[in-house]
Amino acid sequence: MDEFEFIAKYLAPLAGPGGLGLKDDAAVLKPSHGKDLIITKDTMVEGTHFPHGHYGAKTSGKLLRANLSDLAAKGAIPVGYMLSIVWPHGVDESVFKDFSDGLAAIQKKYDFKLLGGDTTSSRGAMVVTATLLGEVPENKMVRRNGANIGDDVWVTGTIGDAYLGLQKVLGRPIDPKPKGTGMKHFENAYFRPEPRISFGDHLRDYASACADISDGLIADAGHVAKASNIKFKLNLEAIPLSRPAAEWAMGDLSRIKTLVTSGDDYELVFTAPSTNESFLTEASAGLQLTKIGTVVEGSGVEVVGSDNTLIEFDQAGHKHF
Repeated sequence: MDEFEFIAKYLAPLAGPGGLGLKDDAAVLKPSHGKDLIITKDTMVEGTHFPHGHYGAKTSGKLLRANLSDLAAKGAIPVGYMLSIVWPHGVDESVFKDFSDGLAAIQKKYDFKLLGGDTTSSRGAMVVTATLLGEVPENKMVRRNGANIGDDVWVTGTIGDAYLGLQKVLGRPIDPKPKGTGMKHFENAYFRPEPRISFGDHLRDYASACADISDGLIADAGHVAKASNIKFKLNLEAIPLSRPAAEWAMGDLSRIKTLVTSGDDYELVFTAPSTNESFLTEASAGLQLTKIGTVVEGSGVEVVGSDNTLIEFDQAGHKHF
């Protein structure tokens, strides 16, 4: 199967009207009236962002989920995406179907379409890139640089489950093993993070700044602090862990530090004026929201324990270089 046969059979059915059936060299997209177009892009490399040989739906689905999380942090709704794939030589055609099925499932769940892209092959690792386009009401994008002294710091969901999911996928021991469905919970957190798209309206209404947690909570909180020229003071014990992750951590400080500095959570860390706390609580509609700190004068991220002692970190999160 050559490049054009692959596109026609597995990608063209995923295209929306702007993709022109994937028969042209470009796409056409017109933003809705009164909306700003938001653009984000992520690349995943075999052996770095996903395990070797994982070429199917788990990888394609996670690629889109990770990009959707970036849109969620801006309060944006997805409208389409561009896709680039570098396939390793010799991949079986059954993998193509599994990969496209993963894309189709996420498109259906979040109601957006493929617009175009590029595909090729290489004797090296698989590399996949998605550029997502979303919309927000004009001038309403939530930025990283809007945090103010006195704001509260919040996170969605729980932190650190994806780290333990990666250990499971790589066949590394998780001791103690969580009870019940804990191991499945970890694997789902790694492969199927839930981008917080549905929280976008409330984020735009009540938040002052936001980032998604891809490099680790402490690192991504630091990105917001740096952009806003302020300091985050976080309470380590307030950071939410799932029951299975708490069972694994056993209250051990080094394990908890690992969970809050590991990447791939794809939750949101955001700031909001303290006067908005009741509105946020009411708007959460089943989404777990946890207040974990406050914004103060200074720079960077300060993490303290229950007795207000400073907790030091060797590394705040994942580094790409």
